[in-house]
Amino acid sequence: MSSRVFVLAQFKPKPGKEAELFEVLKALEPDSLREQGCLQYILTRQIDHPSATRNEYPIVFNEIWTDGESWAAHGRRQQIQHFFNSQVVAEDGLVADAIVTAYSDEGYNYDVPVFE
Repeated sequence: MSSRVFVLAQFKPKPGKEAELFEVLKALEPDSLREQGCLQYILTRQIDHPSATRNEYPIVFNEIWTDGESWAAHGRRQQIQHFFNSQVVAEDGLVADAIVTAYSDEGYNYDVPVFE
């Protein structure tokens, strides 16, 4: 059984600020990838595709953490706190809105083959 935590951190930039916000977020990747418990921390941009619906949150971090405590420790880091305070909470920040959702694969058995 696994207790991994899968996180989608979605960002809606203020008008005209998407490129700048992407660069600010990209700077968070290297240190986050080195954190204990971080299995994946990838910044992505929304694309046009016939099988996908576009939304107003074109920048998304796709994260995988070994457990909830590792993810919580990430959120307590000074660099992450500073980003949220200066870019999401602050009136002059680059982010119009953010949605952070977390999912668990608890109960999924990785020992059972998906394809036979």
